Amino acid sequence: MSADWNFAASGAPSIAPGAAAITARCAASAAHVAIELVAETGSTNADLLARCATLPGPTLLIAGQQTAGRGRAGRSWLSAPGATLMFSLAWKFKGPLQQLVGLPLAVGVALAEALAALGAPVRLKWPNDLLKDGDKLAGILVETQAAEQGVWAVVGVGINLLMPDALENAIGRPVAALPWLAQMPREDLMAALLNRLAATLAEFDDTGFAAFSERWNRLHAHQGLAVAIVDRGQVLQRGVALGVDALGRLLLDGADGRVAVISGDVSLRPATR
Repeated sequence: MSADWNFAASGAPSIAPGAAAITARCAASAAHVAIELVAETGSTNADLLARCATLPGPTLLIAGQQTAGRGRAGRSWLSAPGATLMFSLAWKFKGPLQQLVGLPLAVGVALAEALAALGAPVRLKWPNDLLKDGDKLAGILVETQAAEQGVWAVVGVGINLLMPDALENAIGRPVAALPWLAQMPREDLMAALLNRLAATLAEFDDTGFAAFSERWNRLHAHQGLAVAIVDRGQVLQRGVALGVDALGRLLLDGADGRVAVISGDVSLRPATR
């Protein structure tokens, strides 16, 4: 089987042969997820958000290429065909919006654990990045939409499998990739990630982030290190990162004592950078 996706001829979202192959590899936790593949789209998150009201249940949308991929705080997610695994998973939660606090961190735990099982150990950067050897490997964007009963969350993920020079130059900073996983059949890789994600989202719906905080802290890239909390280029706080609490807030020991930082649109930077 090729490492590339097997798209439908039209390129429109469909139950392409590749989608059926993923479904065949799904565990019970993900067997109810509808899977669609599209060769190119603007943003898989935007596509699923526009369809939440009509989705029959959990839906995974995978794109070969995104022309308007989004990251946190309105940033762009740059990618290249065949170099990045890009997908969004729409999942309806039974609780209100405030119960989804910490969801991006739980998703990070799921992805990190799935990649480790495939021989690719990574670390987590608060609040929503995966790092390999200190450089960004993957990003997570969670967007929500209210529903009559509960709330829809669309979990967008981009993972660098290859990093062509042209793409790294366009990004403008060092980034990481997993070239050995790029040789793995895409259906096998996607099924492994989906199985872990579906189990995680179901557990999160019952427990919230508290059940994941210790697992996140074991994967914390900056545990015990001096960091700065930045908002649009302005340093808001400095201190030593101590991990996260049961709500997903970053605990920071600073000059004025210990504080709990809520993610919002702020970013974390190592103090040496």
